[in-house]
Amino acid sequence: MIQSDFLIIGSGVAGLSLALNLAGAGRVALVTKKELTDSNTNYAQGGVAAVMGVDDDPGLHIQDTLAAGAGLCHRDIVEMVVREGPSRIRELVELGVAFTTDHGALALGLEGGHSRHRIVHARDHTGREIETRLLDAVLDHPNIEVHPYHMAVDLIVSRHLEHSVARPGVFGAYVLDVRGARVLEFVARRTILATGGAGKVYLYTTNPDIATGDGVAMAYRAGARVANLEFVQFHPTCLFHPRAKSFLLSEALRGEGGRLVHADGTRFMERYDARAELAPRDVVARAIDSELKRTGAPCVYLDVTHLPDGFVERRFPSIMERCAEFGIDIRSEPIPVVPATHYFCGGIDVDTNGRSSLANLFAIGEVSHTGLHGANRLASNSLLEALVYAQRAHGAALEGFDPADALPRVRLWQEPGGSGAPDPVVLEHDWDEARRVMWDYVGIVRSDARLDIAAQRMQNLAGTVDVVYRRSRVTQDLLELRNIIAVGQMVIESARRRKESRGLHYNVSHPARDDERFQHDTVLELKGA
Repeated sequence: MIQSDFLIIGSGVAGLSLALNLAGAGRVALVTKKELTDSNTNYAQGGVAAVMGVDDDPGLHIQDTLAAGAGLCHRDIVEMVVREGPSRIRELVELGVAFTTDHGALALGLEGGHSRHRIVHARDHTGREIETRLLDAVLDHPNIEVHPYHMAVDLIVSRHLEHSVARPGVFGAYVLDVRGARVLEFVARRTILATGGAGKVYLYTTNPDIATGDGVAMAYRAGARVANLEFVQFHPTCLFHPRAKSFLLSEALRGEGGRLVHADGTRFMERYDARAELAPRDVVARAIDSELKRTGAPCVYLDVTHLPDGFVERRFPSIMERCAEFGIDIRSEPIPVVPATHYFCGGIDVDTNGRSSLANLFAIGEVSHTGLHGANRLASNSLLEALVYAQRAHGAALEGFDPADALPRVRLWQEPGGSGAPDPVVLEHDWDEARRVMWDYVGIVRSDARLDIAAQRMQNLAGTVDVVYRRSRVTQDLLELRNIIAVGQMVIESARRRKESRGLHYNVSHPARDDERFQHDTVLELKGA
């Protein structure tokens, strides 16, 4: 049994930032599924949106965010995050993050949906640069104990305690030591989920393999409220190549003048939106999806060959290098692209300080629903949200905190099934089927009939996996499959409840936006958990 004051599950920018913030107050256990750098943060190319330019203003950033969110942003949250963002950027600079500069000032990029240049970036590998600096600081801190290759199974709640407590809540998590093939009890006074997104719920995604929605699934099973899971953002431009896996082409490419074209070089975005390539992601992704269905082509192309000599090498060196590995010279030929699942705007419902509906449980980063993104995330607002909420959750987690309080006595883990490994054939088949169901029926364009089919298919899969879970010992593959099916079911149920089209949720059975009936969050809660 591993005891700590604070248990943080996840090692992206949100989890690492909060670990550093909390380490001065007590012992921090940081649990992460694979390598510490295997997170969505590390793959974030574009940057952090923040009001740092002389021609910019918080009111403009607020308005851009509200416009992208299609009526579902929580205005108080938007204002709070936008106004606190610049301070978080300055803290990263003090930590040593090497953002790109121009004549001594931060270089600010432009992305779709933004009315000003406000994307603070480190060339085209911003996430990696931030993650590296935060990770160095975390590994140097004596109060932070890091546990790589550990995957949370379920949250520890009141029913897992050996005695009753005055205030029900969350007291840590059961965690699978993947390499040791055993489940450990991580007991803590505060538990923070920073597990990132759930892109692997879909067949095609820009996310790393670890993004299986574990945090949302665990929190929901424990009884926490989740919200707005129907709003799944599809990145418009993922590299289309048989040997490429999950490699996105940053929004910044279009922000710097990249054009979307067909194989013959003709542009098409002007037919869909006056902003053309600088329209918000939901508009661009649906436009590409429509063009692919209209023409039957396997992909469209992102063309940056017209940009000035030397610019691509300076601004996008990592993207240029990666494409070159697949024989594509982006300076002289267009890049084949298709949309892919990228970001979940919904998640565990939290307040202004990252508190969930369960006592002692916090959620920050992509796993959470704060109200910032509404029905469609504005580009580069995600790292901003993670940084701001890591700071705010720090203060909230210390409220009422006393390291002298006795930790509860937790029951040891009991395997739900037998000692044998789950059948790999069943896992592989159901893994593939679940993700295909989500891609085919709950993708960029939906309908009532598709959602009904998806609900039935996923219910059948959930039944099969539940049987396997109760007959086998737990493994990472089994846990991840269990979680993607659970999140898939939540996405489907949320989508079925929203009988309109808004932001990232487009349903051809209800093509109009309906503010009278649906200008509110879609909240799910498992009763009796």
